[in-house]
Amino acid sequence: MKKKVNPAKFKIGNQIILKGERKRVKLEIASLYDYTKINIPIEVIRGLEDGPIMFISAAIHGDEINGTEIIKRISQRIKKKSLKGTLILIPVVNLFGFYNKSRYLPDRKDLNRCFPGTRNGSLGSQIANVFMKEIVSKCTHGIDLHTGAIHRTNLPQIRACIDDHQTKKMALSFGAPVIINSKLRDGSLREAARKKKVNFLLFEGGEALRFQDKIVKAGLNGCLSVMKDIGMLKTYENKTVKNLPFIAQSSYWVRAPHSGSFRILKKPGEHVEAKELLAVVSDPFGENPYNVYSKEAGVIVGLSEIPLVNKGDAMIHIATSHGNAKTKLKNNIVDVI
Repeated sequence: MKKKVNPAKFKIGNQIILKGERKRVKLEIASLYDYTKINIPIEVIRGLEDGPIMFISAAIHGDEINGTEIIKRISQRIKKKSLKGTLILIPVVNLFGFYNKSRYLPDRKDLNRCFPGTRNGSLGSQIANVFMKEIVSKCTHGIDLHTGAIHRTNLPQIRACIDDHQTKKMALSFGAPVIINSKLRDGSLREAARKKKVNFLLFEGGEALRFQDKIVKAGLNGCLSVMKDIGMLKTYENKTVKNLPFIAQSSYWVRAPHSGSFRILKKPGEHVEAKELLAVVSDPFGENPYNVYSKEAGVIVGLSEIPLVNKGDAMIHIATSHGNAKTKLKNNIVDVI
C-alpha cells in the first residue's frame, strides 16, 4: 500500500486544492462535434490532517446510477473537520452514457474495458487515460460503484482480489452480505488501479436506471465504514448490524434450458443447494414446463428482470464458496443491509 500522505497542494487538472479546502472541479475529457467541452464533475474534500487519499466513482457504465446517488449522499454527509486525508468524489464518469441513459460510450465501447487508456486512442481510451493520470495515480484507495446491467438486479456485493490482505480488510469493513473473490478483467478500472498499487473495491447493487433506497443505504454505509476503518473519518458509527459475509471464490450463471417465459421461485440473497429447483420455464399457457435447477450450492447474487427467455439466456447468478467459507443466514436469506 502507498504511504499515507496529504500533500500541501493537491492538483487535479488546472485546479489546486489546499489542506482544509473543499472544491468542485471540472475535468475536461473530450469535446462534442461543435467543440462544446465535456467535463467530468468532481468534488475534492481535504482534511487538515494527514491520511489516505481515496476516490469514490460511479456511472462508469452510464446507466448504473445508484452509485451516483450514493456519492451525492456521501458529499452531503462529509464535513472537512471530520476528515483525515483527501476524498475525491466522481458521481458520473461516463457522461456520454449518462446523458443517453446507456451503459456504453457513443461508439458502443464499454469504458470499463478501456483502462489504463492512451492519450491518442479511442474516446474511451482517452477518458481512461485522463482518469488514471488525474485521479487514480494520486490515490491510495478507491471504490467504484456499479449496479446490475440493464434488466438485471444484483444483491449488494463486493468484488475484489481478497488474496491481498489490505484489500480483504477493506472488503470486510464495507459490510456487504456477499464478497466475491473476483479475478481481474483486462481493461477494467479495477485491474488498472491494482497495477498502481491502489487498494480497490468494486461494489455492485440493484438495477440500472434506478435510485433504490435500500441499495443506496447499503453503499453509503459501506463507503463510510471503509473510510472509518482506514483512518479517514474521525467519527462514524454504523448502526447497521453486520453479519458475517458470504465469501465466494467464484460464481456462475444458470441459463434457460428452453425458450419460454419463466416463474422464479427464489430471491436475491437466498441460499440454494446443488440441484435445487430455482424456476420453471413454460409456454404462454403454462404447459410443457421445464424446471431450472442450480448446479452448485451458493447464494443468489443476481437475477434477470425479464421473464421472457430464449434457450441459453442467463437467468440466475449464483456465488459459490467451494466449501472455503460459511455465512450466517437469516431465514435462509443473506441480510441485504
